[in-house]
Amino acid sequence: MNSRHDKLGVALIGAGRFGAKRARAIASDTRSRLIVVADVMLERARAIAAECGCEAESDWRQAVERNEVNTVVVSTPNQMLSEISLFAIRLGKHTLAEKPFGRTPEEARTLVAAARASGIRLKAGYNHRYHPAIRRAHDFFSQGAIGRLLFLRCIYGHGGRPGYEREWRAQAALSGGGELLDQGVHALDLLRWFAGEFESVTAMLSTAYWPMEPVEDNVFALLRSVEGAVAQLHASWTYWKNTFSFEALGEKGYLRVNGLGGAYGVETLCLGVREGLGDVPREQSFVFPSPDESLTREWEAFAGAILDGEGVHSDGLDALRTLQLAEAIYRAAREGQTVRPEVHSAVLSDLVT
Repeated sequence: MNSRHDKLGVALIGAGRFGAKRARAIASDTRSRLIVVADVMLERARAIAAECGCEAESDWRQAVERNEVNTVVVSTPNQMLSEISLFAIRLGKHTLAEKPFGRTPEEARTLVAAARASGIRLKAGYNHRYHPAIRRAHDFFSQGAIGRLLFLRCIYGHGGRPGYEREWRAQAALSGGGELLDQGVHALDLLRWFAGEFESVTAMLSTAYWPMEPVEDNVFALLRSVEGAVAQLHASWTYWKNTFSFEALGEKGYLRVNGLGGAYGVETLCLGVREGLGDVPREQSFVFPSPDESLTREWEAFAGAILDGEGVHSDGLDALRTLQLAEAIYRAAREGQTVRPEVHSAVLSDLVT
């Protein structure tokens, strides 16, 4: 499928709050047709179907198997991501699975191998790359605006809600982990997007407030990249006001992103560049007040990758590497020592072309 006149036939599996956002993004794309929404709670699927002009289904297998469906979006809790995605991939359907793409690197690796065997396009739902402030920051970085990267820092958090400890995210068997696999993996994806791969990790986890052990509500990590840049991450379910900040510091200046829109505040970007040692940097500020359209932009990019043969950003292998980095953070915290992520071992040798 590579003609500009083709249209994707899409099945969306999962009609929760995020699934509803995915549905609207797909329905707004002129090159896609949302055919069916499936959810075990049929009324939720029907509500989205009525809004988007498609069909509703309670059986996800029947939705994926439809002949007119060639692309599947899996927007379910973590425990179902791998099973549904693998089913779709083996039927030859292009697949987008939400972050973290699986509960473990092993689940992710199975998906990547199956996609390679089937020849389909596979993507992880890391929509933060499509927030305008983050994307502009990456453009500046790629153009060399701040020079050689020295360090990165990301803080990402919210405060939960009443009953949060009883939701599926608080159950390790369902989620695979706590805040690290919730918001933390978004930060890891961005850190890798800027700095490349990381060769060493030190970390501490805590269950500071929410009664959900062994699931963590806070993660603190220090990572060193192959090129020597250091990254600092704090992801938290005890930030009582929604918070997002991302900073990249280089030899010539810095980039600072705050906010993600909505409850996280208006997206802003500051670029600071200094002329010489000791000079006060000249700053440029950018404000992005529009509603969050990151899911729409992400979907358009994935549709383009399928229809026009473009590259897939945050593809399956990318997501696997991010999960391996998350696993290294868990291992470092558990062992109380610096560890080396598996991404640098032979575990990926048969998946890398």
